[in-house]
Amino acid sequence: MPALSELEHLKDNSRQLRGSIADGLADPVTGAIAEADTKLLKFHGSYQQDDRDLRDERRRQKLEPLYSFMLRARLPGGVVTPAQWLVFDRLARDCASSGLRITTRQTFQWHGILKHDLKPTIAAINHAMASTIAACGDVLRNVVSTPLPVQSAAHAEAYAWAAKLSEELAPKTTAYHELWLDGEKLVGEPEPEPLYGRTYLPRKFKIGLAIPPLNDIDVFAQDLGLIAIAEDGRLAGFNLAVGGGMGATHGDPTTYPRLAEVIGFVTPEQLRDAAEQIIAIQRDWGDRGERRHARLKYTLDRRGTDAFKTELEQRLGFALQPARPYRFEHNGDRYGWLEGEDGRWHLTLHIESGRLVDRDEHRLLTGMRELANVHTGDFRLTCNQNVIVANVDATDRERIDAIVAAHGLDDYRQQSAIRRHAIACVALPTCGLAMAESERYLPTILDKLEAQLGRHGLLDAPILLRLSGCPNGCSRPYLGEIALVGRAPGRYDLRLGADFAGQRLNRPYRENVDEAAILDALDALFARYAAERVQDEGFGDFLLRSGVLAPPRRIPAEVVA
Repeated sequence: MPALSELEHLKDNSRQLRGSIADGLADPVTGAIAEADTKLLKFHGSYQQDDRDLRDERRRQKLEPLYSFMLRARLPGGVVTPAQWLVFDRLARDCASSGLRITTRQTFQWHGILKHDLKPTIAAINHAMASTIAACGDVLRNVVSTPLPVQSAAHAEAYAWAAKLSEELAPKTTAYHELWLDGEKLVGEPEPEPLYGRTYLPRKFKIGLAIPPLNDIDVFAQDLGLIAIAEDGRLAGFNLAVGGGMGATHGDPTTYPRLAEVIGFVTPEQLRDAAEQIIAIQRDWGDRGERRHARLKYTLDRRGTDAFKTELEQRLGFALQPARPYRFEHNGDRYGWLEGEDGRWHLTLHIESGRLVDRDEHRLLTGMRELANVHTGDFRLTCNQNVIVANVDATDRERIDAIVAAHGLDDYRQQSAIRRHAIACVALPTCGLAMAESERYLPTILDKLEAQLGRHGLLDAPILLRLSGCPNGCSRPYLGEIALVGRAPGRYDLRLGADFAGQRLNRPYRENVDEAAILDALDALFARYAAERVQDEGFGDFLLRSGVLAPPRRIPAEVVA
């Protein structure tokens, strides 16, 4: 049996995620906590970071790095009440450094929180009836779900399942309440974790729920993707797709992005047990010696999908039904007003890189705060980093539109299609893994791409653009029709050829190139696309049909339906 990784021993000896976090928080000498405790802190929803722009200057001044903490909420399905929004907004203004940020997992992050503000910030989030537990770490992360409630009955049932799975499959340790909410201190041995055990999972685990024909959550990028099957307007059950994941490591061919495979169908009554047992198999079968190979996708490729399905059915005590037909058409957000089956309205707004801040005439944070003060429905965060003002009465639309326009939240009306469908991760200066710029670079590269697309008459062509500062894949770059994956400052891998429905991975087209080479390559391809595409043909589909890219390989994974 291979030796366990250092982190496995750390988790085992952490007393159910306590470690010495409390001591580190109380230490006034440093803005940091102990390195071992930073690993445990992730399970509580926070990463220790520092401002990499200031590292060298502070080193010259013989100062420690400017440490701070990123904090992430656990918001299943991305649903936020106006009252919660106002709390989160206040925390962004009082405790964070750069506003509110909507993540690609349908929740909020706050950046730049100083150590002495971390506990009161977590307590305030909990007081608002939300949480940060298990928003990071080797556990089930925030459960995402198609957020647009147009098909009201089916969506309500689907969201209820996202919330149920998030609640029931979360860690049960009382360390969270003890550390952050002044709960009773543990005396004696740690309480048991019925699902996770002493060492939790080998790596993070992600569940996402999609309602065809929308694949707006990128369901095949999830460890467990749930494809809702509606029949006669009601939820009949879910196709199960297992083994998706976006992370990879440059120069290591044993790591790779992978799409989930559909293995069968379960009824709603069977879903909870199926999800729990899939997590349990990964707990038992996952690689605990090499973290690079510890996600479910590698477990499936090592043990075989058929063996995994057989084990799942044995643990469940019943066989999965055959997968039921479904069809995905789109994985971007649909902007503007849409009316739901129940007559209520939903307004999707574009938030570039998910960053809600006030800059010049774009007073996004202030505008959303004013909306929260008058809105009687709720808000829905999307996996594409946008926000939906949901469940609006028809008589309130004019008032909502006025606030949106007054604060520069209506740019989606004039934006190019590629800008509306672009996603970028945070990257520099706060992410410790970033090799290149992403969020800060997105406006620059978009301006230049729009100039090219405009010359070729393609500004209205929807193209999925994904930027990532490293190969770990938080922005799901391997599902972009065009993707830039950071290699070094100013240098990226250019990847091409995914489809617009999130069902095909892209592949490298140019490796480790600068902006000039990226723009030269894309300009030539845009010219061909404009001249040779057929009606309604996506950019990624064109690249395959025209022979620019070879047909996709079956390895490591391919969508099965």
